[in-house]
Amino acid sequence: MSSPAQLPLIDLSAFAQGSQQRTAIAAAVERALTGSGFMYVTGHGVDATLVEQTFAAMRQFFGQAWELKNSYAYTDIDANFGYQGMEAERLDPGSMPDLKESFTMRNALQRADQIARWPAGDFRDIALALYAAGLGAAYRIMEVLATCLALPPDYFTQRHCGENVTLRFLHYPAGAQARSSAQLGAGAHTDYGAITLLFQDEVGGLELLGADGQWHSAMPMQRAAVINTGDLMERWTNGRFRSTVHRVRPISGDRDRYSIALFVDPDAAVEVECFDSCVNEERPLGYPRITAGEHIRQKIAATHKG
Repeated sequence: MSSPAQLPLIDLSAFAQGSQQRTAIAAAVERALTGSGFMYVTGHGVDATLVEQTFAAMRQFFGQAWELKNSYAYTDIDANFGYQGMEAERLDPGSMPDLKESFTMRNALQRADQIARWPAGDFRDIALALYAAGLGAAYRIMEVLATCLALPPDYFTQRHCGENVTLRFLHYPAGAQARSSAQLGAGAHTDYGAITLLFQDEVGGLELLGADGQWHSAMPMQRAAVINTGDLMERWTNGRFRSTVHRVRPISGDRDRYSIALFVDPDAAVEVECFDSCVNEERPLGYPRITAGEHIRQKIAATHKG
């Protein structure tokens, strides 16, 4: 059994209230992201009622027959949209496929009128509302990150207009029969882009790989989102903000796990190059320049082989 992860709880609500509050919050975020790369965040601006409505819509969708769910099937990585059943993805390309099902929605606001892509009922309206609220929250967090890095406040928001911002509804059935001890709910991986916002139900299962080489559980915290930085933020900051390996263990007991993840990744043409302020004698340049689209497509393609 993994030990609890010691993640800070940061309230962002006071960030806009004055320079003293901004400085304190930015310092707390800096410590979190240079440490574990993860934090719990409140004051993010996503309404708790909307999150609960989203969980209800997810449970209703995933509770339907496979044939109906699969009529909205994920068909290609460039669209990155639709339903994937159990074992359709392996987030750790070198391990077993994942014991989860998902519904993925890249660039959802721009696909709102593509009715055939969306399940019936209020699924679309709730997903779009959550996507918009989550993107607003991400922009607030990115303003904090810009402060940490002495960048213009809109540096990151200008580069995350939505084309690679992806909402995923995730369902991990309890008691799914693993083919071996190596098979997980979600295999060990890092996230691909800038930041991720995760809303968990009360079941738990998320684990982070610590600097000590051990797995540590990030248990759900009421009304808090889990925020972490991904590969492209690590590259931008030359390793200063960490992209930490994490996984979801298989769900035991009789309660399924549901989670909502918003992956906030840069627009495809954005060139990600280490900030000069993050390169020095103690931390020499560690990453070549890459476009966001190239990096993200490579990572998604690797999870859908075999």
